Amino acid sequence: MARENTNSPEALKAPDYLAWHVTNKGEKSFWNRVGAVWAHKDGKGYTLQLETCPINGRIVLRAPLEDAPKP
Repeated sequence: MARENTNSPEALKAPDYLAWHVTNKGEKSFWNRVGAVWAHKDGKGYTLQLETCPINGRIVLRAPLEDAPKP
């Protein structure tokens, strides 16, 4: 596979949202970060970059916390 271009605009700025894979086991929910989302400059869409692709559960997009370390 080709290597990703790490100089893309998405790679240079912090993501607008983080992508989380959420699974439920009984009463507990388990959240694992699987990617990030950046808004397009024209405001009409988003780019979702997944580091892994879950096959079950759901993907939730959440704004990053202000004090969280940047990925």
